[in-house]
Amino acid sequence: MTESRSIHLVGSIGLFDAEAVFRMLSETVGGRAPCYPDGETGERSIWIRWQRKVFEDHPDIVLIEEIDPFGDGITRPVFGIRPGVDPDTLDLGVLGYAAAATDSGRLFAKLKQDGTIPPGTRFQVSLPTPVAVINGFIHPDQRAALEPAYERAMAAEVERICAAIDHDELAIQWDVCHEVVGHDGGFALHYDDVLGGSLDRLRRLGGLVPAGVKLGFHLCYGDPGHKHIVEPEDTATAVAFANGICARVPRQVDFIHLPVPRGRDDDAYFAPLRDLALAPGTELILGLAHHTDGVAGTRRRAAAAKLVSDFGIGTECGFGRREASTIPDLLRTHAEVADG
Repeated sequence: MTESRSIHLVGSIGLFDAEAVFRMLSETVGGRAPCYPDGETGERSIWIRWQRKVFEDHPDIVLIEEIDPFGDGITRPVFGIRPGVDPDTLDLGVLGYAAAATDSGRLFAKLKQDGTIPPGTRFQVSLPTPVAVINGFIHPDQRAALEPAYERAMAAEVERICAAIDHDELAIQWDVCHEVVGHDGGFALHYDDVLGGSLDRLRRLGGLVPAGVKLGFHLCYGDPGHKHIVEPEDTATAVAFANGICARVPRQVDFIHLPVPRGRDDDAYFAPLRDLALAPGTELILGLAHHTDGVAGTRRRAAAAKLVSDFGIGTECGFGRREASTIPDLLRTHAEVADG
């Protein structure tokens, strides 16, 4: 029998609320998943979109225009700094991630205490990189100026999260999308050396997470309209990011997640994995599970990843945009494949 594998939940899960997510996870994947996210439900359901309020409610930020960058019919605001405001002293205030994590963390602890959530499971908080939020909401001419202010605000959120939740009960995952997509030509970022500049930023973000808290990175090509922003040719970009993260982050990296598109079960896609050089103790997670081809497709992609033998399984992105009725089957796909 094939050796059992761990399950990784990327973050968003399109159910009604955090309690529904925690109970669904306990019923479908149980102890196979070392960490449970709260599903990023409610206003957080579409990844970073809820962060627009940070900018539209701020007296030193102004709306410049509304655009539809992905052609999905959803307009997105573009903001900038009000003239005369010094970005070096700009305080963006509370972002909301710590408040959400604290509320969900209390519920997680309660459900763990009553036996609903398996013992040993950690509560996972998934956070976007500042680059993603700045790239998503700020005018290109002002991204470099505003990024430090958002990074300062996010650092304060991480500090509050780690003060509110016991370190041995907590996992923090950084969602790395715009940097990966930018490296492959899908976005123009506000710095020239996309790989080196991104890794410098990820080194700082990883260093914000104190020892004892589980730390991971989710590498992503996006999911607007259930399509990638740019299609990866192979795993080379993900491998370059994974190796660089492990080499630069100044503490243990506990897991790194790499995406696997549904149609890629060919040797060419996985060939760059021969160059993967994760640090000792870093778990590799492959985003193999797709609802549309279920257990058979997930097993086919897992078999194609023959250059690596020790890996956990997950989806390639969160599934907050997915129809709720499809989620139990998708989670059961994880469980069945994880069991061998």
